[in-house]
This record gives sequence, structure tokens and C-alpha cells, in this order.
Amino acid sequence: MSLADPSPAQVDRLRSVAHPVRLEMLSLLTGATLSAAEVARELDITQANASYHLRRLLTAGLLVIDGEEKVNGGTAKKYRHPWDVEPDAEGPATEVDRLAEVQVMADAVPRRFRKRLRGAEGAPEPTFFSDIDTWVEPEIWEEAMALARQASYLLHANARPPRTEGTLRATMSIAVFRMEEGR
Repeated sequence: MSLADPSPAQVDRLRSVAHPVRLEMLSLLTGATLSAAEVARELDITQANASYHLRRLLTAGLLVIDGEEKVNGGTAKKYRHPWDVEPDAEGPATEVDRLAEVQVMADAVPRRFRKRLRGAEGAPEPTFFSDIDTWVEPEIWEEAMALARQASYLLHANARPPRTEGTLRATMSIAVFRMEEGR
């Protein structure tokens, strides 16, 4: 497939994640299987809005229906984000699309940072920030990539439904990539 001729699935996936509410939904549905009404309550949006965004994510292949339940004489679908399924290897359709996807994810960081827990006397709880643009040996690069994947896997695999007893809310955003050889 050429970048000049993106597949409809690639375009749909990009458009699906290019919305802050949908990114929140993917995070929420990593640790829980929820209906549209439950998602709406959790994100403080209308059920119609939640249903619309859930359908977009489902159509893009980023959610699965993981059951149904009877509610007030009707049937409610339960959605889940299968985070451990490898995404489409082709990724977004173009470099411009990839940049747009990265921008949406980057924009989520300050939004989530403003929501962080404040400790005693208004002081923020411990956080960790790091930024580096450097040169390392290939073995170090491979190890850093493996550790980033391991940290992501650890949180995804152990995600629980919101406010589960004995849990705390946490966020992690990781961007690890090789740079061009030039300046």
C-alpha cells in the first residue's frame, strides 16, 4: 500500500483517536468493560455522546463488544479496549496523519497533569518527567525501548475499573523514537 493511497481503515483509525474524549474512553476501557451509560457517567458526558464516540472506536477496530446486559427492558452492549492486540502494522496513512495522532496524545499530557492528585498542603504528589535527545549505543537503545514497553504493559495489564478498592488513578505517556542522524 502506498502512502498516496491510504486504506479506509487507516484513515478511520486516525480519525477515531484524534479526539480527546475517545482517548479517555480507550484508557477507561482498558481496565473495565462498560456500557455507554457507564462510560457517560464516568466521563461526565451525555449517553448519546458516549454512544457516538464508542461507535466510532468500534468501527475503527479499537474496541470490541465484550457482552451485553439487560437494562430497563432493553439490551446494553458492554465495550472493552483490547490493548494487547497488535495494531494495524501499516499504522496511520501518512506522516502527516502520524503527526496528528502524536499531537492529540501529546495534548493529553497537560490536560491530565492538571488533574493530578494534590498531596498534603496542596503540594503535588511525586511525579517523574524526563526528556532527552542524545546519542547511545544500539544495545542501550534496545534496552530503553524494552523497558518502555514493559512499563506500558505493566500498567495496561493491571488496569482496573475506576475506583476499585485498593487502587489509585495513574497516568503514563511514553514517546520513545529514533532521531535522524543529522543535527
